[in-house]
Amino acid sequence: MTIPNTNDKTANSPRLVSFLNAGTLRDLPKNSALQGVSLDGRYQAIQAAGFTGVQDGDAEACQQLGLNRAGSGRINVPSEVEPLVESHLSQGFVASTLHVGWGTEDDSEVDKLLNQINRISRNYRYPLYIETHRATITQDSWRTVQMTKRFPDIRFNGDFSHWYTGHEMVYGDWNAKLEFIKPVLDRVRFLHGRIATPGAIQAPLSPNPQSEYIAHFRQIWQCCFTGFLASATTGDYLIFAPELLPPSIYYAQTHLEPSGAPQESSDRWQDALFLKQIAEEEFANARANRTH
Repeated sequence: MTIPNTNDKTANSPRLVSFLNAGTLRDLPKNSALQGVSLDGRYQAIQAAGFTGVQDGDAEACQQLGLNRAGSGRINVPSEVEPLVESHLSQGFVASTLHVGWGTEDDSEVDKLLNQINRISRNYRYPLYIETHRATITQDSWRTVQMTKRFPDIRFNGDFSHWYTGHEMVYGDWNAKLEFIKPVLDRVRFLHGRIATPGAIQAPLSPNPQSEYIAHFRQIWQCCFTGFLASATTGDYLIFAPELLPPSIYYAQTHLEPSGAPQESSDRWQDALFLKQIAEEEFANARANRTH
């Protein structure tokens, strides 16, 4: 039995739903449309923009508006999996994304982690999605593809900014690299929306909305949606959650204003809305391609 998809127990056809990762609203720049807006006001804006949930969001604000919640966590040893799931279930989360290990583990250690994640996820019927991320067991695309051969039932939260920049995927045959990671793309059931450039993990989107790197992420995400739709059943949904993090942790890019003060190069809230639009367009394309 595979890791379960997120499913709302309805008769709805398989679909895409948009959450917002709460980190996107952390330390917004002074020119952001949501700068100075209260917490309640921000969550109202999230809902009004068509997001149906928040990852790592404020419990009370979500409850008041009927927004769903997803969780995230870190697993370093197998014994940490079950307590995390019990905690997240008690908070009403619909799924959790995981940073697993530090990337220094040998294959036997990796296999113990994957075995436990699979076992607990199946036993609790709770979706656990391993994130493709630096400083984890999935930091290397080749190694992650090998994991899918040993554990075909694992499912992923795809944050492909880490590979796009970290592996400099545009250096060489782009299509061959995309084909190589297809076993991972086929198993993505949650996506962190972030677009990178070959040299920067998080790109400001408004200055260059037609750039090649945005086109590349459109390809990646459409491949993920195609993989999901290939086996999804009634009530299944895939969560797309823009996660645009602040410059204080070296994600958002900045430039110097004439005064010499650093300023973010875009409004992360507006970029999140653009990412949501891109995901919706590529999901529609993936669905249309299945009917041709």
